[in-house]
Amino acid sequence: MFYKFAAVLTTLLAIFVYRSGRAVFHIVLTVPDLPKGYFAGGDYRDHCVVIKDEKDNRFNHCEHMLFWDHLDEEDHVTNRFILLSCDPGRRAWNTVLGPMNDPDPLGHLWIYSAETGSLYPVALANYPEGHDFHPLGFDVYPSKAGALSNLFLVNHARENSTIEQFVLDPAQPTLATHVRTLTSSYFVAPNSVAMTSPTSFYLTNDHLMTYRLPRPFGSILSTIETIGGPPLTWVAHVTVLPDGSIEHKFAALGIALANGVALSRDGLQLAVSSSSLAKVHFYRRDPLTNDLTRDRDVVVPFGPDNVMYDGDDTLIVAGHPHFPSLVAVVESKPGAKAPSWAVSIRPAVASEDGELEGQKNSRSKMAEYDSRAPLSASVIAPASSTDEVETIFQSDGSVYGTATTGLIDSRTGIFYLTGLYEDGVLMCYPESRNT
Repeated sequence: MFYKFAAVLTTLLAIFVYRSGRAVFHIVLTVPDLPKGYFAGGDYRDHCVVIKDEKDNRFNHCEHMLFWDHLDEEDHVTNRFILLSCDPGRRAWNTVLGPMNDPDPLGHLWIYSAETGSLYPVALANYPEGHDFHPLGFDVYPSKAGALSNLFLVNHARENSTIEQFVLDPAQPTLATHVRTLTSSYFVAPNSVAMTSPTSFYLTNDHLMTYRLPRPFGSILSTIETIGGPPLTWVAHVTVLPDGSIEHKFAALGIALANGVALSRDGLQLAVSSSSLAKVHFYRRDPLTNDLTRDRDVVVPFGPDNVMYDGDDTLIVAGHPHFPSLVAVVESKPGAKAPSWAVSIRPAVASEDGELEGQKNSRSKMAEYDSRAPLSASVIAPASSTDEVETIFQSDGSVYGTATTGLIDSRTGIFYLTGLYEDGVLMCYPESRNT
């Protein structure tokens, strides 16, 4: 009996090392030698600035952001806003990393005008009295020719996690009108949203064993799932029917901590981050059925959080290079800071002989790429045979830490970055601000 048990244990350990060993070694056991700050567009001291709410200091702990585009009849962008989900009470209420002590302070939506540089809080109209608001991932449909936009947002409320539906009016961009609260037993640990129509979306669930379980099981089992990376989470597709009921179907199963999700501009490719395995999964999407087919994986040098496509369908990925440092910030340990890293992922370009550059690089498993960054991604992550990975921003947490979402405005070249436990949002300009 002992030998059978030992054989089973050895097999399970071998599987764990094969699947998760690299990620655990680099993200949990190794402190990365990151610089104070680095921006691919130039010296971060000249190009980057943190935008803050100097008046009330409520613009902090922002998890997600995205563009809300106003389009004309020909789908040209006439105005662009950035919407952000922020929760100043995250240190007291976080259903993903803990703790879950005080759900009373409410989070906020903010709107930033990419045209004027103005920042405003978004008021919530018709929001149910006494209903918690702890926003995480969300998505909004573009407004065409002045039409209203639907917004679906993950809300980590005290009793259970829900999806909140709002309507935004381009004529009143600082007001979000609440439509309904969506609940389902399938919403175990909802995290991120990618809309496929004004009334449907993909939704990630990041844990099967959550902090909501009775103590001490919640914190213990959730941490084991986070670090161990068992394939227990999933992506679902949700359709909201006219009567407010939903159609739910599983679109992709067997993911280790499915976190961020993003749909390409043509709607044919879905990207999903696996935080535990330090990978981004790419799926081919059937737009008629919303079925997903696994296409390829790309390894990144950190635990990826959110993923966002830019205007050229380059994927921007931001995340956490060192999990223990993030936990130290979550636990508010004195002097704690957590590093940030953001990269771009774009399909490799074929050379003159027809071979992808990534295929040439991957002949050596640790081939050098991302050569400009102080800490190259190639030191941690093997080269991809299908995609090119390049660092946009990295910091040991001194300049900006706990990165979750990166955006690049393809019209202006400005790079935006949110931090889960940071004050304000980082903006990096393509030109020096001192010239």
